[in-house]
Amino acid sequence: MNESIASTLLDDPMVPVPIPAQVPVKEGMAELPNTHLGYWDTGGSAEPVVFLHPASGSALVWLYQQPVFAKAGHRVIAYSRRNYYNSDSAREENPGTASEDLQSLIEFLGLEKFHIVSSAAGGSVAADYALSHPERLLTLTVSSNNLAATKGYIAEAAAMVKLKEWDDLPRWFRELGPSYRGVNPEGVAKWAELNHKSETGRGARQKLVNVVTPEKLETLKVRTLLMTGAADMFTPPSILRMIARHVPINEVVIVPECGHSAYWEQPEFFNRTVLGFIGRNSK
Repeated sequence: MNESIASTLLDDPMVPVPIPAQVPVKEGMAELPNTHLGYWDTGGSAEPVVFLHPASGSALVWLYQQPVFAKAGHRVIAYSRRNYYNSDSAREENPGTASEDLQSLIEFLGLEKFHIVSSAAGGSVAADYALSHPERLLTLTVSSNNLAATKGYIAEAAAMVKLKEWDDLPRWFRELGPSYRGVNPEGVAKWAELNHKSETGRGARQKLVNVVTPEKLETLKVRTLLMTGAADMFTPPSILRMIARHVPINEVVIVPECGHSAYWEQPEFFNRTVLGFIGRNSK
């Protein structure tokens, strides 16, 4: 494990970051064997980066990442999972699995190898995919997620973090850190707007292919960047370090003054860190 804590010399978390102008993308509907998923794609033949959104988001939320990763020389792709903005609902009788939906999307887009960048619930899908299809991945980035661990001491520790009233708390309170909420009301409002558009409240819950335990994580074959905010109430640094004990090839980054949504709260640091990791581990 190689752990680092973000330096604030270059990024002042108290200064709001304006959303950058977006680059042109192709927006489409992927017609997959069992569903239709809305996506966008900057196109081209550059090395692909596929973004997997949190449960509070969809393909809409990567406003800070889309132009930055494209201008850094990548083909940038994001999509909405079933039950989210512009994608089909998951049917009760056959909800499918999100990681196999991702594999179908990759085949639809004609990708061979690619990088995954994920946040929160998207990290569960990313880890499930990485365990099932490691040969397709160049790197795996998981921010603010316990890599879908559902059995063993990591899952038990994560459950201990939550209050019984957890689900009654507002999304913005659970997922945005106190420093960000205190200084950036416009950013909080924009985050909440995207959350409202993204979550449809429909469809069955999709399952995972793999039952993830600490022992299962030790079989992960993909170079992995693990990130979380120092004030993340879902995946605090202690949980992330537990995960790192079992992931064979990893780097750990703890982002100070940051909650559960590092991609949104500290986008400049998030982008620079992920691009640096990808650059060190590209084909």
